[in-house]
Amino acid sequence: MTAAQFEAALRAEGVTVREVGSWQTHTRTAPGRPWGPVHGVVIHHTVTERPTDPVRLCRDGYSALPGPLCHAVITKDGTVHLIGWGRTNHAGGGDPRVLDAVVAESYGERPPAPTKGNKDGVDGNRHFYGFECENLGDGKDPWPAAQLEAIERVSAALCRVHGWSAKSVIGHLEWSNDKIDPKGFTMPDLRARVADRLTGRPTAPKPKPPKPSKPVKPAVDLSQLIAAARRDPARPGTPVSYPGVRTVEKALVKEGLLTAGLADGHYGTATKDAYAAWQRRLGYTGPAADGIPGQTSLKKLATKHGFTVTP
Repeated sequence: MTAAQFEAALRAEGVTVREVGSWQTHTRTAPGRPWGPVHGVVIHHTVTERPTDPVRLCRDGYSALPGPLCHAVITKDGTVHLIGWGRTNHAGGGDPRVLDAVVAESYGERPPAPTKGNKDGVDGNRHFYGFECENLGDGKDPWPAAQLEAIERVSAALCRVHGWSAKSVIGHLEWSNDKIDPKGFTMPDLRARVADRLTGRPTAPKPKPPKPSKPVKPAVDLSQLIAAARRDPARPGTPVSYPGVRTVEKALVKEGLLTAGLADGHYGTATKDAYAAWQRRLGYTGPAADGIPGQTSLKKLATKHGFTVTP
């Protein structure tokens, strides 16, 4: 397959592709470092966190391991960034038994754990396409549905072109005994999805139900409430000078101290009398039960009826 055919295969599978620089000639292929024959696909995670750019990192590599570090990077939004072609530094050494199983299309759902790794294994960079997928790799960083679908699509695209089954798609941890990637989803599940796509039954990951958000409690500003309690009774009509009054009035209605029709947001005489009754219920007498809210009485009302008090 040529670089152009590789790109065309991904686009034909519905993948969102972005070409990065002269990716077609960015390679580690050289005398003594051959490319091919290619037998499968290896999936990795990047172990990167923003603001680190996983695309640039995988394209350029670093001093101990020059880039490209894969053929393409799949970011969390599902975009597939093409960064290299031919041999790339992604798979390293791995178990020859795994390579034999991939070639024979006999890689099962419960394959033996690899016993060889980067230092003593066979050359995987020669025989596999590699995709680095943006993720912290801690098992907690989420894998968005768009990203998982892109991984499924690129894997299916290459299997389709080469006539492979989904058993030609493996994870780095299934290739080398010193690797753990990808972490956060299982390769048997990915292979099942690729198999379904190859037979015309593409699947989508089941989204996790969102965590129910805690309702936000309304807040009542004590100083503004006191100002309304002192100002509103003398004002003509029922002007609303502070919206938090209505929150307090609703609580007084539930206490049976104020008629529902008078919970109008205006701290008038009826509301003042109702609040005075609440203060007397708490044991206050005389001037302490004058219908002007205090911090202690208001906080007790707030605790009972689900709002908060700010000074």
